[in-house]
Amino acid sequence: MKIDVSEQVQEFIRDCPPDPRRWLREALRRLADEKGDIKALDRELTGYYRLRVRSYRIIFRYETGRHGRKIFCPFAEHRGVVYETFLNLFH
Repeated sequence: MKIDVSEQVQEFIRDCPPDPRRWLREALRRLADEKGDIKALDRELTGYYRLRVRSYRIIFRYETGRHGRKIFCPFAEHRGVVYETFLNLFH
């Protein structure tokens, strides 16, 4: 499945130290096959999922368009702040 990541996710990964950067990139490659520690979110974040990558989280959702299904990742951050920050920025 095609993965589309936001500028925030690209910058976040780019700014990470080498090991976390490698973990996050590998996790995104596996997400294309819908593999990894994935969990559906609820309440205000219903319709979104999280991909756990050690102490990091990538928020994503499934989208369907003319060219089929894809995964869109709008936000990534450290687990301690990811959900609150995402809610404040996008809802």
